[in-house]
Amino acid sequence: MQKTELYMREICDDDVADVIKLWEHCGLLRPWNDPQTDIAFCRQKPNSTLLVARMPEEEKLQASIMVGHDGHRGWIYYLAIAPAHQGKGLGKQMMQAAENWLLDQGVWKAQLMVRYGNEAVKAFYNKLGYEQSQCMVLERWLDASKRGDA
Repeated sequence: MQKTELYMREICDDDVADVIKLWEHCGLLRPWNDPQTDIAFCRQKPNSTLLVARMPEEEKLQASIMVGHDGHRGWIYYLAIAPAHQGKGLGKQMMQAAENWLLDQGVWKAQLMVRYGNEAVKAFYNKLGYEQSQCMVLERWLDASKRGDA
């Protein structure tokens, strides 16, 4: 497979609506995660960023990835590749960019979450060397109104 080159950069104000549309097309939106709030929160913190990318011949954004760290572990969220461009190596390039960003921050471990039953996504990450952790993720809603099922 020939590598498709991407123009990648950090998100800017003019990208927000397009990123949200991309996330919607990729099925990433959940009622309890307001995308506007998630993007704004990411952008205001020095320990996170949201990278966007387009292909050279296209103006429209084709990919995004959110990455951040807690000072110890890196976390990756919202990897989105436009459905028409999936399977062309763009996801791998976006993951490499996120991992490089973490390394530049002095973080040497990356983690991400995959919903149970999402075997295709799990297989993608397995191909990149990600393994199921020996830790269980526990959660508690500190503000139950944000849960989205009320």
